[in-house]
Amino acid sequence: MAPEGIALSRSAILVTGAHRTGTTWVGRMLAANPQTAYISEPLNRLHRPGVLRVRVRHWYPYISAQDQEEYLAAFRELLGFRYHGLAELMSLRSLRDALRMGRDLGIFVRGRVLHQRPLLKDPFAVFSLPWFAEQLDCQIVVTVRHPAGFASSLKRLGWSFDFTDLLAQPSLMRDWLEPYRKDMESIGREDIVGQAARLWTMIYSFVHSSRASIPAMQVVRHEDLSRDPLGGYGRLYESLGLAWTQAVQKKIAAASSAQNPKEVPQKKVHAVRLDSLANLDNWKKRLSPDEIRRVRSATEEVAQLYYPEVDWN
Repeated sequence: MAPEGIALSRSAILVTGAHRTGTTWVGRMLAANPQTAYISEPLNRLHRPGVLRVRVRHWYPYISAQDQEEYLAAFRELLGFRYHGLAELMSLRSLRDALRMGRDLGIFVRGRVLHQRPLLKDPFAVFSLPWFAEQLDCQIVVTVRHPAGFASSLKRLGWSFDFTDLLAQPSLMRDWLEPYRKDMESIGREDIVGQAARLWTMIYSFVHSSRASIPAMQVVRHEDLSRDPLGGYGRLYESLGLAWTQAVQKKIAAASSAQNPKEVPQKKVHAVRLDSLANLDNWKKRLSPDEIRRVRSATEEVAQLYYPEVDWN
Protein backbone atom coordinates (compact mmCIF):
# COMPACT_ATOMS: atom_id res chain seq x y z
CA MET A 1 0.00 0.00 0.00
CA ALA A 2 1.16 3.56 -0.69
CA PRO A 3 1.66 5.85 2.33
CA GLU A 4 -1.41 7.88 3.23
CA GLY A 5 -1.93 10.79 0.85
CA ILE A 6 0.22 9.34 -1.92
CA ALA A 7 -1.55 7.90 -4.95
CA LEU A 8 0.68 5.87 -7.23
CA SER A 9 0.44 6.70 -10.92
CA ARG A 10 -0.11 4.06 -13.57
CA SER A 11 2.57 1.39 -13.82
CA ALA A 12 5.97 3.04 -13.74
CA ILE A 13 8.70 2.21 -16.26
CA LEU A 14 12.29 1.46 -15.27
CA VAL A 15 14.99 1.73 -17.94
CA THR A 16 18.19 0.16 -16.68
CA GLY A 17 21.30 -1.74 -17.77
CA ALA A 18 25.02 -1.04 -17.39
CA HIS A 19 26.02 2.60 -17.68
CA ARG A 20 27.13 3.59 -21.21
CA THR A 21 24.78 1.07 -22.83
CA GLY A 22 22.16 3.55 -24.02
CA THR A 23 19.95 3.92 -20.94
CA THR A 24 19.82 7.71 -21.39
CA TRP A 25 18.98 7.44 -25.08
CA VAL A 26 16.24 4.88 -24.48
CA GLY A 27 14.87 6.80 -21.51
CA ARG A 28 14.77 10.09 -23.42
CA MET A 29 13.16 8.52 -26.46
CA LEU A 30 10.43 6.94 -24.32
CA ALA A 31 10.00 10.31 -22.62
CA ALA A 32 9.28 11.84 -26.03
CA ASN A 33 5.72 10.84 -25.23
CA PRO A 34 4.04 13.33 -22.85
CA GLN A 35 2.39 10.44 -21.01
CA THR A 36 5.69 9.94 -19.17
CA ALA A 37 7.66 11.91 -16.59
CA TYR A 38 11.42 11.38 -16.99
CA ILE A 39 13.28 10.99 -13.67
CA SER A 40 17.03 10.49 -13.95
CA GLU A 41 19.09 8.17 -11.74
CA PRO A 42 17.52 8.25 -8.29
CA LEU A 43 20.01 5.51 -7.27
CA ASN A 44 23.01 7.55 -8.37
CA ARG A 45 25.12 8.16 -5.26
CA LEU A 46 25.04 11.86 -6.14
CA HIS A 47 21.26 12.06 -6.60
CA ARG A 48 19.35 15.09 -5.31
CA PRO A 49 17.60 14.62 -1.92
CA GLY A 50 14.47 16.33 -3.20
CA VAL A 51 13.98 13.44 -5.62
CA LEU A 52 14.76 10.52 -3.28
CA ARG A 53 15.02 11.09 0.45
CA VAL A 54 17.35 8.18 1.29
CA ARG A 55 21.11 8.19 1.06
CA VAL A 56 22.58 5.80 -1.54
CA ARG A 57 25.86 4.42 -0.21
CA HIS A 58 27.14 2.40 -3.18
CA TRP A 59 27.20 2.51 -6.95
CA TYR A 60 24.93 -0.25 -8.21
CA PRO A 61 23.11 -0.80 -4.90
CA TYR A 62 21.31 -4.09 -4.36
CA ILE A 63 17.77 -3.80 -3.01
CA SER A 64 15.77 -6.91 -2.21
CA ALA A 65 12.73 -7.77 -0.13
CA GLN A 66 15.07 -8.72 2.74
CA ASP A 67 16.72 -5.28 2.99
CA GLN A 68 14.18 -2.88 1.50
CA GLU A 69 13.16 -1.03 4.64
CA GLU A 70 14.79 2.32 3.94
CA TYR A 71 13.97 2.28 0.23
CA LEU A 72 10.37 1.10 -0.11
CA ALA A 73 8.58 4.13 1.35
CA ALA A 74 11.00 6.52 -0.36
CA PHE A 75 10.39 5.04 -3.80
CA ARG A 76 6.63 4.97 -3.25
CA GLU A 77 6.85 8.68 -2.53
CA LEU A 78 8.91 9.23 -5.66
CA LEU A 79 6.45 7.28 -7.83
CA GLY A 80 3.65 9.33 -6.29
CA PHE A 81 5.53 12.50 -7.31
CA ARG A 82 6.10 13.71 -3.75
CA TYR A 83 9.01 16.15 -3.91
CA HIS A 84 11.04 16.82 -0.74
CA GLY A 85 11.51 20.55 -1.09
CA LEU A 86 12.90 21.27 2.37
CA ALA A 87 15.56 18.57 2.10
CA GLU A 88 16.55 19.95 -1.29
CA LEU A 89 16.70 23.55 -0.07
CA MET A 90 18.99 22.56 2.80
CA SER A 91 21.36 20.81 0.36
CA LEU A 92 21.79 23.68 -2.11
CA ARG A 93 25.39 24.79 -2.53
CA SER A 94 25.42 26.51 -5.92
CA LEU A 95 23.35 28.12 -8.64
CA ARG A 96 23.56 24.84 -10.54
CA ASP A 97 21.96 23.05 -7.60
CA ALA A 98 19.16 25.63 -7.53
CA LEU A 99 18.52 25.23 -11.25
CA ARG A 100 18.35 21.47 -10.83
CA MET A 101 15.84 21.93 -8.03
CA GLY A 102 13.65 24.00 -10.33
CA ARG A 103 13.89 21.35 -13.04
CA ASP A 104 13.09 18.46 -10.71
CA LEU A 105 10.27 20.25 -8.94
CA GLY A 106 8.72 21.05 -12.32
CA ILE A 107 8.90 17.37 -13.34
CA PHE A 108 7.20 16.27 -10.13
CA VAL A 109 4.47 18.91 -10.27
CA ARG A 110 3.65 18.16 -13.93
CA GLY A 111 3.72 14.45 -13.25
CA ARG A 112 1.26 14.76 -10.42
CA VAL A 113 -1.07 17.25 -12.12
CA LEU A 114 -1.08 15.50 -15.50
CA HIS A 115 -1.18 11.96 -14.05
CA GLN A 116 1.91 10.96 -16.01
CA ARG A 117 3.67 7.63 -15.73
CA PRO A 118 6.99 7.83 -13.87
CA LEU A 119 9.84 6.82 -16.16
CA LEU A 120 12.98 6.08 -14.16
CA LYS A 121 16.19 6.05 -16.15
CA ASP A 122 18.76 4.47 -13.87
CA PRO A 123 21.63 2.17 -14.83
CA PHE A 124 22.51 1.82 -11.15
CA ALA A 125 19.19 0.04 -10.53
CA VAL A 126 20.14 -2.99 -12.61
CA PHE A 127 20.95 -5.36 -9.71
CA SER A 128 17.70 -4.26 -8.05
CA LEU A 129 15.45 -4.74 -11.07
CA PRO A 130 13.62 -7.78 -9.59
CA TRP A 131 12.71 -5.63 -6.59
CA PHE A 132 11.38 -2.84 -8.81
CA ALA A 133 9.25 -5.36 -10.69
CA GLU A 134 7.96 -7.25 -7.67
CA GLN A 135 7.58 -4.53 -5.03
CA LEU A 136 6.76 -1.49 -7.19
CA ASP A 137 5.14 -3.19 -10.18
CA CYS A 138 7.45 -1.45 -12.64
CA GLN A 139 7.66 -2.42 -16.26
CA ILE A 140 11.33 -3.19 -16.89
CA VAL A 141 13.40 -2.31 -19.96
CA VAL A 142 17.06 -3.38 -19.93
CA THR A 143 19.55 -2.01 -22.42
CA VAL A 144 22.52 -4.08 -23.55
CA ARG A 145 25.47 -3.06 -25.69
CA HIS A 146 28.13 -5.27 -27.24
CA PRO A 147 30.79 -5.78 -24.53
CA ALA A 148 33.55 -4.41 -26.75
CA GLY A 149 31.43 -1.32 -27.44
CA PHE A 150 30.87 -0.90 -23.72
CA ALA A 151 34.58 -1.27 -22.94
CA SER A 152 35.59 1.14 -25.71
CA SER A 153 33.18 3.79 -24.45
CA LEU A 154 34.61 3.62 -20.93
CA LYS A 155 38.15 3.66 -22.32
CA ARG A 156 37.40 6.76 -24.41
CA LEU A 157 35.99 8.61 -21.39
CA GLY A 158 38.65 7.32 -18.99
CA TRP A 159 35.97 5.99 -16.64
CA SER A 160 37.34 3.37 -14.27
CA PHE A 161 35.15 1.35 -11.91
CA ASP A 162 35.92 0.59 -8.26
CA PHE A 163 34.63 -2.89 -7.45
CA THR A 164 34.70 -2.01 -3.76
CA ASP A 165 31.16 -0.75 -4.23
CA LEU A 166 30.03 -4.27 -5.10
CA LEU A 167 32.30 -6.12 -2.68
CA ALA A 168 30.98 -3.98 0.19
CA GLN A 169 27.41 -5.25 -0.29
CA PRO A 170 27.18 -8.62 1.55
CA SER A 171 23.71 -9.48 0.24
CA LEU A 172 24.69 -8.83 -3.37
CA MET A 173 27.83 -10.91 -3.03
CA ARG A 174 25.98 -13.75 -1.29
CA ASP A 175 23.06 -13.87 -3.72
CA TRP A 176 24.81 -13.22 -7.05
CA LEU A 177 28.44 -12.16 -7.24
CA GLU A 178 30.49 -14.43 -4.97
CA PRO A 179 31.86 -16.42 -7.97
CA TYR A 180 33.42 -13.19 -9.23
CA ARG A 181 35.09 -12.12 -5.97
CA LYS A 182 38.64 -13.06 -6.95
CA ASP A 183 38.31 -11.32 -10.32
CA MET A 184 37.07 -8.14 -8.65
CA GLU A 185 39.80 -8.20 -6.03
CA SER A 186 42.60 -8.81 -8.54
CA ILE A 187 41.75 -6.33 -11.30
CA GLY A 188 44.12 -3.37 -11.57
CA ARG A 189 42.82 0.09 -10.70
CA GLU A 190 43.99 1.52 -14.03
CA ASP A 191 42.81 -1.39 -16.17
CA ILE A 192 39.63 0.20 -17.53
CA VAL A 193 39.16 -2.37 -20.30
CA GLY A 194 39.55 -5.28 -17.90
CA GLN A 195 37.17 -3.67 -15.42
CA ALA A 196 34.59 -3.09 -18.15
CA ALA A 197 34.72 -6.71 -19.29
CA ARG A 198 34.21 -8.04 -15.78
CA LEU A 199 31.44 -5.58 -14.93
CA TRP A 200 29.60 -6.33 -18.20
CA THR A 201 29.80 -10.07 -17.55
CA MET A 202 28.43 -9.78 -14.02
CA ILE A 203 25.59 -7.45 -14.94
CA TYR A 204 24.35 -9.36 -17.96
CA SER A 205 24.73 -12.76 -16.34
CA PHE A 206 22.48 -11.38 -13.58
CA VAL A 207 20.01 -9.97 -16.12
CA HIS A 208 19.82 -13.32 -17.92
CA SER A 209 19.22 -15.16 -14.64
CA SER A 210 16.46 -12.70 -13.72
CA ARG A 211 14.48 -13.10 -16.93
CA ALA A 212 12.80 -16.32 -15.83
CA SER A 213 11.21 -14.63 -12.82
CA ILE A 214 10.26 -11.47 -14.76
CA PRO A 215 8.84 -12.78 -18.05
CA ALA A 216 7.60 -9.33 -19.08
CA MET A 217 11.08 -7.80 -18.79
CA GLN A 218 12.33 -6.52 -22.12
CA VAL A 219 15.98 -6.56 -23.13
CA VAL A 220 16.80 -4.25 -26.03
CA ARG A 221 20.10 -4.23 -27.85
CA HIS A 222 21.65 -0.82 -28.43
CA GLU A 223 22.79 -1.93 -31.88
CA ASP A 224 19.29 -2.98 -33.01
CA LEU A 225 17.82 0.37 -31.99
CA SER A 226 20.70 2.15 -33.73
CA ARG A 227 20.10 0.33 -37.02
CA ASP A 228 16.33 0.79 -37.00
CA PRO A 229 15.29 3.46 -34.47
CA LEU A 230 11.70 3.87 -35.64
CA GLY A 231 11.05 0.14 -35.92
CA GLY A 232 12.71 -0.68 -32.61
CA TYR A 233 11.14 2.12 -30.63
CA GLY A 234 7.77 1.50 -32.27
CA ARG A 235 7.75 -2.04 -30.91
CA LEU A 236 8.93 -0.84 -27.51
CA TYR A 237 6.21 1.79 -27.33
CA GLU A 238 3.56 -0.78 -28.19
CA SER A 239 4.76 -3.22 -25.54
CA LEU A 240 4.75 -0.49 -22.86
CA GLY A 241 1.33 0.82 -23.81
CA LEU A 242 2.60 4.23 -24.91
CA ALA A 243 1.01 6.14 -27.77
CA TRP A 244 3.16 5.97 -30.93
CA THR A 245 2.27 9.37 -32.38
CA GLN A 246 3.65 11.31 -35.34
CA ALA A 247 5.21 13.81 -32.92
CA VAL A 248 7.04 11.01 -31.10
CA GLN A 249 8.28 9.50 -34.36
CA LYS A 250 9.57 12.88 -35.50
CA LYS A 251 11.53 13.37 -32.27
CA ILE A 252 13.10 9.91 -32.46
CA ALA A 253 14.03 10.34 -36.12
CA ALA A 254 15.65 13.70 -35.36
CA ALA A 255 17.64 12.27 -32.44
CA SER A 256 19.15 9.47 -34.55
CA SER A 257 19.59 11.29 -37.88
CA ALA A 258 22.75 10.98 -39.95
CA GLN A 259 22.96 14.79 -39.73
CA ASN A 260 23.83 14.52 -36.03
CA PRO A 261 27.37 14.22 -34.61
CA LYS A 262 28.98 10.83 -35.10
CA GLU A 263 30.24 10.76 -31.51
CA VAL A 264 28.97 12.25 -28.26
CA PRO A 265 31.25 15.10 -27.12
CA GLN A 266 33.25 14.13 -24.04
CA LYS A 267 31.92 17.19 -22.21
CA LYS A 268 28.32 16.16 -22.97
CA VAL A 269 28.37 12.44 -22.28
CA HIS A 270 24.59 12.26 -21.79
CA ALA A 271 23.69 13.92 -25.09
CA VAL A 272 21.23 11.86 -27.14
CA ARG A 273 21.34 13.54 -30.56
CA LEU A 274 23.72 11.27 -32.44
CA ASP A 275 24.13 9.61 -35.82
CA SER A 276 22.98 6.24 -34.48
CA LEU A 277 24.59 4.17 -37.24
CA ALA A 278 28.00 5.83 -37.16
CA ASN A 279 28.86 4.66 -33.64
CA LEU A 280 28.21 0.94 -34.09
CA ASP A 281 31.72 -0.27 -34.93
CA ASN A 282 33.83 2.41 -33.25
CA TRP A 283 35.11 -0.17 -30.79
CA LYS A 284 37.09 -1.81 -33.60
CA LYS A 285 39.10 1.41 -33.90
CA ARG A 286 39.27 2.41 -30.23
CA LEU A 287 40.41 -0.95 -28.85
CA SER A 288 43.68 -2.61 -29.76
CA PRO A 289 43.62 -6.20 -31.06
CA ASP A 290 44.93 -7.36 -27.67
CA GLU A 291 42.18 -5.45 -25.83
CA ILE A 292 39.52 -6.98 -28.08
CA ARG A 293 40.90 -10.45 -27.36
CA ARG A 294 40.81 -9.74 -23.61
CA VAL A 295 37.22 -8.50 -23.70
CA ARG A 296 36.15 -11.46 -25.81
CA SER A 297 37.87 -13.95 -23.49
CA ALA A 298 36.26 -12.46 -20.38
CA THR A 299 32.75 -11.99 -21.75
CA GLU A 300 32.14 -14.44 -24.59
CA GLU A 301 30.18 -17.05 -22.64
CA VAL A 302 27.62 -14.46 -21.51
CA ALA A 303 27.87 -12.42 -24.74
CA GLN A 304 26.67 -15.44 -26.73
CA LEU A 305 23.33 -15.11 -24.92
CA TYR A 306 22.82 -11.65 -26.40
CA TYR A 307 25.05 -11.54 -29.50
CA PRO A 308 25.29 -15.05 -30.97
CA GLU A 309 25.88 -13.72 -34.49
CA VAL A 310 28.42 -10.94 -33.89
CA ASP A 311 31.86 -11.08 -35.50
CA TRP A 312 34.61 -9.98 -33.08
CA ASN A 313 37.05 -9.08 -35.84
